[in-house]
Amino acid sequence: MRSESYWLDTAAPFVGAQSAAVEGQVDVVIVGGGFTGLSAARALAMKGASVAVLEAGRVIGEASGRNGGQCNTGVAQDYAALTASLGADQARAYYKAYESAVQSVVTVVEQEHIACDLKRNGKLKLAAKAMHYDGMARTCELIRREVDADVELLSAEQARAEVDSAEFHGGLLQRNGVQMHVGRFGVGLAEAAVRHGAQVYQDAAVTGWKANPAGFKVNTARGSIQARQILLATGACQHGGPGWYRRRIVPVGSFVVATEVLPQALIDQLFAHQRSYVTSRLIGNYFRITPDNRLLFGGRARFAMSNSTSDAKSGKVLRSAMVQMFPALANVKVDYCWGGLVDMTSDRLPRAGEHDGVFYSMGYSGHGVQMSVHMGQVMADVLDGNPAANPWRELDWPAVPGHFGTPWFLPLVGAYYRYQDSRH
Repeated sequence: MRSESYWLDTAAPFVGAQSAAVEGQVDVVIVGGGFTGLSAARALAMKGASVAVLEAGRVIGEASGRNGGQCNTGVAQDYAALTASLGADQARAYYKAYESAVQSVVTVVEQEHIACDLKRNGKLKLAAKAMHYDGMARTCELIRREVDADVELLSAEQARAEVDSAEFHGGLLQRNGVQMHVGRFGVGLAEAAVRHGAQVYQDAAVTGWKANPAGFKVNTARGSIQARQILLATGACQHGGPGWYRRRIVPVGSFVVATEVLPQALIDQLFAHQRSYVTSRLIGNYFRITPDNRLLFGGRARFAMSNSTSDAKSGKVLRSAMVQMFPALANVKVDYCWGGLVDMTSDRLPRAGEHDGVFYSMGYSGHGVQMSVHMGQVMADVLDGNPAANPWRELDWPAVPGHFGTPWFLPLVGAYYRYQDSRH
């Protein structure tokens, strides 16, 4: 069993990285070579800006290449709860932002001819309890009335025809969602950014920056570079970084296993339409079929940071949950097990804007595949002088009380969520 991300292990290497020292002068330095940074670099380069992407490791080596591969419409919060807390107009605008984000991914793939196995299958959220189904019914009615007519509530019988498991009481089907090989997409996005003129540096961890009359001098492990503007696109990066962001982002471990290649007949039996799936528990699971017919199955198996020991323990938890959900997979081998970090905000909504003269976009809270690509393009517009392009510009971003960068409270949060799952 490999401890590497399936997406990273089965993607071609990125060949466009700069081998020279980090030096010179550019319009924009982008800190972070994930989907946000690469998307912004491509968009800025297409506008004629000179851009340098500084990545501490390999491009898409963190969250962008270690996720569950879900790319769908849908805010991280329940839409009904979001409407109740923010009002119908704001909830609708945020839902539309995620809807636009899916199209942003599709457009990049089509414009750059990225071979990443793109297909539109939609997302099915599965009700793990009968009371969850009742909540889905209310949410479905609200979404259909307010923002998206192309959603459907499925009965338990209909859900069983979609996913052959006795675990679920129905589901909410949202059709605006795509699947792709996120590793191949990410490498293709990096190559596209370079093709349009961006410079992409790997193994170039940023050690700090200092404002000066011309903008900022940015220091890295491979040299220094002058930039007029900086875009911080680091997510839950653990390579250091400004404390202001670390107090507002909670890095939460998310873990994934991928099975051996499954027989087509078994896939057809268990996953008739091969959608992206997510369950309704607070500590739930997400799963989908990969382009080469493996089942990718993930979730917050343990409320802990990702490391080799934690990943292995989480893999056992995930395999057990997978077999409970799908007994037909009891004898199936697991080929991959890995973990990564989700950049959570306290309200699970993204944050983007400017702080101390530095622009940023992060906090996608588990919905980053589509939103990161979209926000990279949005922030290119913002840096180009259009702050109104940012859908999250009005959100306040207070620090998480008691949080100074190391999430010491994760086990307590996990215990609370397990308690809530047992009651509701």
